[in-house]
Amino acid sequence: MALTFELDPKVDRTLRDGISGLWADVSNAGGAVGFVPPVTADEIRPELVKHLVAMAEGRTRLLVGYDEEGAVAATAFLTHNTHRLMGHWLWIYTVMVHPRHQGKGYGRDLMAAAAEGARGIDGIEAIRLTCRGGTGADRFYASCGYKEVGRVPGAIRVADGDDRDDIVMLLPLG
Repeated sequence: MALTFELDPKVDRTLRDGISGLWADVSNAGGAVGFVPPVTADEIRPELVKHLVAMAEGRTRLLVGYDEEGAVAATAFLTHNTHRLMGHWLWIYTVMVHPRHQGKGYGRDLMAAAAEGARGIDGIEAIRLTCRGGTGADRFYASCGYKEVGRVPGAIRVADGDDRDDIVMLLPLG
């Protein structure tokens, strides 16, 4: 069964807890979403609060994918670029699909829903993202139409002696 996507859902305790739990589960399964395992939902919560503040200020929009039971199964945050010369593209952050739903095509569905949501934002012509090298994420995003446009070798330090490239990718929406 496919996920049901909602852009700009009403934020309540259930949604916040669902995103925190998803983020912890994805991180603990090895997902490259800003944390390294082991991590708890409580440790993630302060970072989620930053996203929620940006949403309240109108700088970020949330895309949520719900599974057939109504649980948060996927997320992506679309964040406006604040540089006055770069307002024609936005960032996508914290792209996650719950590990129990991976391998079902939901990641592609999430990225397609994000592109559709971005197309509906006045003046947006492209989506930009960064991903951690060595995870295969760049191959996934390339399969969704993103092109690698930059790479900073060793910019992400996962652990002592484990530095990864920061890969910049772009999806033109035209």
